[in-house]
Amino acid sequence: MDLELTGRRALITGSTAGIGLEIARKLAQEGADTIICGRDAAKLDRAIVDIRSSGGDSIGGIEADPATVAGAEALVEAAASVDILVNNLGIYESKAFSAITDDDWRRFFEVNVLSGARLARHYLPGMLERNWGRIIFIASDSALVIPPDMIHYGMTKTAQLAISRGLAGLTKGTRVTVNAVLPGTTRSEGIVDFLKSVASDPGASSGEIEREFFANERPTSLIQRMIEPQEVANLVAYVASPLAAATNGAALRVDGGITPTIV
Repeated sequence: MDLELTGRRALITGSTAGIGLEIARKLAQEGADTIICGRDAAKLDRAIVDIRSSGGDSIGGIEADPATVAGAEALVEAAASVDILVNNLGIYESKAFSAITDDDWRRFFEVNVLSGARLARHYLPGMLERNWGRIIFIASDSALVIPPDMIHYGMTKTAQLAISRGLAGLTKGTRVTVNAVLPGTTRSEGIVDFLKSVASDPGASSGEIEREFFANERPTSLIQRMIEPQEVANLVAYVASPLAAATNGAALRVDGGITPTIV
């Protein structure tokens, strides 16, 4: 299927590994002029080489952190205009509610929420003026089913749904769309340490730890396994394409069936 992305300019945050890297790879392979960003120049360079080696020829990188005001300003200065913005940057951790400090709440809000809001505030007006654009927030199933040990994280993901839906309302009657994609637990660079942190036996095999996690922590998952980042990227690429023109203001789940109710 041709997603008709050739010539479109895409920016993906948090894109040197995991879901962000695979989204960037998929968009670049589909012909989009793709920009990745990150705080680590070496990781950025490795990601660019990796994407190019897999057929994503039109790929570039910007060293910037949109979770900070200075980083966001540097990013939009280097990429003043884009057709597709994928707000993927995010952090997570397992932490008892009583142990979540004020600084933790602020840090999670800055990284997971404000980073995307800043960029959307910059890029949306240009998209509306050109009458075409896509803004996609990578939220989480945790926006709807809040994990008791990740309440601060869940709060930020619910906030992303509010922002994406609110921004979609500003696109009424245009060819610009704003949507959220909600992955479930996805295999990524940091997931091994995270699963070990909640495992009864951190020394068990990775397969045993994964099975225990889904049995105890995500029992409503219908697939009872981690989602592969490529599976998330496939949905994001479609939503970013002209083929998804009728999908706007939506919260699209790629969570393996974790969310048990229709939302």
